[in-house]
Amino acid sequence: MHKRETLKIVLVTLGVLAVIVINALILTKDEPDVLDIPETVQTKKGVPDFTAFNDTKAKKKAFFDYLRPEVEKQNQYLLSLRHYVQTLYRQSLGDEVLSEDDNERVAWLVKEYRVNDSLSLNNTLLALLEKIDVVPVELVLVQAANESAWGTSRFARKGYNFFGLWCFSKGCGFVPSRRNDGASHEVAKFDNVSRATYTYMRNLNRHDAYNELREIRSRLRANQLPISGTALAEGLMNYSERGAAYVEELQAMIQYNEEFLSE
Repeated sequence: MHKRETLKIVLVTLGVLAVIVINALILTKDEPDVLDIPETVQTKKGVPDFTAFNDTKAKKKAFFDYLRPEVEKQNQYLLSLRHYVQTLYRQSLGDEVLSEDDNERVAWLVKEYRVNDSLSLNNTLLALLEKIDVVPVELVLVQAANESAWGTSRFARKGYNFFGLWCFSKGCGFVPSRRNDGASHEVAKFDNVSRATYTYMRNLNRHDAYNELREIRSRLRANQLPISGTALAEGLMNYSERGAAYVEELQAMIQYNEEFLSE
């Protein structure tokens, strides 16, 4: 009887210790790495049925309310990433040796943002700072509205593609019904709205077609001026075959929908 009681006490004690250890691991869980792509609660929700809205204003408000938290979250991520690179740049200027972890992160960023990997460390970090920066919320929202017909396109509804993004491997997305003969591109499909928004913003931040957008943004920063959607839209001439007409349409949409975008 004495041995049974002792064994029982030992098992209870071990059980309590196990609970304490598990809770401690949960409470002391490492913060997300600076390179971890953020996901919002929107990723767990499907795309709302924007075709169900009969009132235009209600539809616009619902559309912007759905995407705005995602865009803001991705911009927060970009700012934190930018701050991290700025910190590394200051360390490099002071002849501080980067840690192994920091060097691995820089190597990942160089690949992710398509920076020349033959540059010196200082120039690499400066090149990253040119590319890692925010995209104005109002510009993202009106582009999404324009490219997805206010969230009603099948690419948005079934693949979270609000931005008209293409992919180039067979089966990577949807085959567009009006694809030219000989073309092989598809309209990209994403698992959630976070991944779609991240890819779109990364595309603007790294693709050669949007060098002008990044140059406009850099000039605004250098002169301590607001980074506005109207200004950066000028750098989207290559986003659409319509060129200048597309840019003007986006700028008009920003102005026309100001009451919804400023909420």
